[in-house]
Amino acid sequence: MVDRLFSDERLARLYDRLCAGREDFGFYLPLVLSAESVLDVGCGTGELLRRARGAGHTGRLCGLDPAEEMLGRAARHRTDIEWVLGDLAAVGWDREFDLVVMTGHAFQVLVTDDDVRTALAAMRSALTEGGRLVFETRNPSAREWERWTPEHVVEAADDTGAVVRLRSEAETPVEGGLVSFTQTFTSPAWDGPRVSRSTLRFLDAPALEDLLTDAGLAITEQYGDWSGGPLTESSPEIITVAARACAPGRSGASARAVRRRGRV
Repeated sequence: MVDRLFSDERLARLYDRLCAGREDFGFYLPLVLSAESVLDVGCGTGELLRRARGAGHTGRLCGLDPAEEMLGRAARHRTDIEWVLGDLAAVGWDREFDLVVMTGHAFQVLVTDDDVRTALAAMRSALTEGGRLVFETRNPSAREWERWTPEHVVEAADDTGAVVRLRSEAETPVEGGLVSFTQTFTSPAWDGPRVSRSTLRFLDAPALEDLLTDAGLAITEQYGDWSGGPLTESSPEIITVAARACAPGRSGASARAVRRRGRV
């Protein structure tokens, strides 16, 4: 089920304005521009791919998203990009993309191991032999959800110029790495608030590596912030670059053991 934040037409129109100044685009855009064919999973309104095309990318750009309202906005902005409505469980790309990205913490909507395995298998299949998968997830050690409180308000103007206020509130207790929260949108120009409820999964680095390895993907680079800093216990992000490795499920345990023995 698509969260109301993405399925409500009025909220979809606000998405880019509420997320203005995203740090991750400075990291992802050079990667997209250097790849011939790119798949953006959970592309939303398609801003990353639209920026790439506007910056001169001439290859294949494809955005996949399950939210019709978000994808509709993407298609209205640019018709020279492939926009595909659906999710990874419904597609079957085979070695078609040099780069697959999943930005905006979209990876965290995969709340079960089975969800993650399905997504990773599809993204691995979509990669060319030399291709890379790049995505990020919030580091659970940083406990960002503790700052999702009503006191932290974001404001943006809608298409009519009316101010819309967004406040978030995480639910407690947090169990099994799952954080549920509500986002409440209000505006004096509306007849009432709009509320979207979501659940995200906060995976730590070892658990993430296990799932990647079992899917036949090997971590080649990992960072803790958008400036390319090292991943530490207090890093806000776990930014992962992975590539095709062994076949899914093959020699996964032994590969993990070798890597862990080599860690300091």
